[in-house]
Amino acid sequence: MTAVIDTLPQWLPGVLTMAVLVVASGFFSGSETALFYLSRDEQRRLQSGSSAERTAAELLSNPDRLLTAVLFWNLVINLAFFAVSLVTAKRLVSSGHASLAGLLSVVSVSSLVLLGEVIPKSLAVSLRYPIAVLAGWPLSISVRILDPVIPVLGHISNAIQRVLWPRLTPEPYLQTEDLERAIETSELGVELAALEQEVLQRVIDLSEMTAEELMRPRNTLKLWEPPVHLTDLQTHLAAIDFLFLSDVDDETIVSAVSLDELSKLPEKNLETLAEKVIFVPWCSLLADVLAELRAKLCRVAVVVNEYGDTIGVVTESDILDTLLDPEASRARRLLRSEPIQPIGSNRIRVHGLTTLRYLARHLDIDFDVGDDNLLTVSGLLQELLGRFPQIGDECRWEQFTLKVVDAGILGREVRVDIDLVDHRPPHAD
Repeated sequence: MTAVIDTLPQWLPGVLTMAVLVVASGFFSGSETALFYLSRDEQRRLQSGSSAERTAAELLSNPDRLLTAVLFWNLVINLAFFAVSLVTAKRLVSSGHASLAGLLSVVSVSSLVLLGEVIPKSLAVSLRYPIAVLAGWPLSISVRILDPVIPVLGHISNAIQRVLWPRLTPEPYLQTEDLERAIETSELGVELAALEQEVLQRVIDLSEMTAEELMRPRNTLKLWEPPVHLTDLQTHLAAIDFLFLSDVDDETIVSAVSLDELSKLPEKNLETLAEKVIFVPWCSLLADVLAELRAKLCRVAVVVNEYGDTIGVVTESDILDTLLDPEASRARRLLRSEPIQPIGSNRIRVHGLTTLRYLARHLDIDFDVGDDNLLTVSGLLQELLGRFPQIGDECRWEQFTLKVVDAGILGREVRVDIDLVDHRPPHAD
């Protein structure tokens, strides 16, 4: 004990310096774990939160830059720690306290491993969100300090990767056509269960369906201009799941607020929780839309036509519902009722918003979108008639006759009856 006190001036400055370095190492290690362990929903919360939360979200928008900075500072801190530890131990050895120097080395390494790595990372996993928010500003400063150096480090890293791990683009193991053919020829109960087969078929459908086929049409959406308060939504809450915010100058949707968790919404200024949206052309495939939504941590895609006008929206939940629910229907989501209703034992009544793909699945017939790109029953009627449908009009589709029994102005609220018994091949007389 006397030796420890006598050598206090030799080891105390080094120990204090190492303690500071251990805290710094723990900060960077814990911050890295907390930020990269955040779920998609938590990352979305960061984007629409306070300034500290948005700072953390901005760091995550460029993960390579963030990770490079964190690893760089951690490396510098660890090198400094071992340098200080070595100098302190050498002083003790020079003064004839070799055993104390050995004890200091063991304790310092153990403290760096436990207090600088293991414990911070364990806490960061459990408390990732608050730690990510608290670490946002300090990390942002440390990253900005390295901004002039990061591009150079990036070029060096890319050069090493190209030499050691060349990025060769592998050919796909299966083409979409191969997978579709395998599904059609497989036997139920042998290789694929019926449910699995249906899910795989819907996965393939995502590579064929366009955003226009699944979108919620613009005329079914209510747009809001900030500020928006919870009291403004009282009469609309039962019918909407997103609050679509428009630009003040035009009717372009610029952001959206999810209304899934009403209990967490503030009473005023709901626009402060707004999430960004992405814009996709009407002809985008749903598989590509879903991939972009997930890559950009968005939940809403605004669909625009060839003139740049907004014609509808597609949400991530709509796409996933189409993928996982065998009875998914856009018309059901819009109407909040069944789009195809039985009328008697051999007749059905179909709403005009019903897609031809969904109707074909209900009638158990094959359907592929043709060159005319007809998607809905209303669109089919307008194409065949050359005008808006009227009550009493009849049209042939596949082997069925569609009889218009209800028609509103401008082709809205169209309903047709289909006789399931009296049908014949399209060209039969």
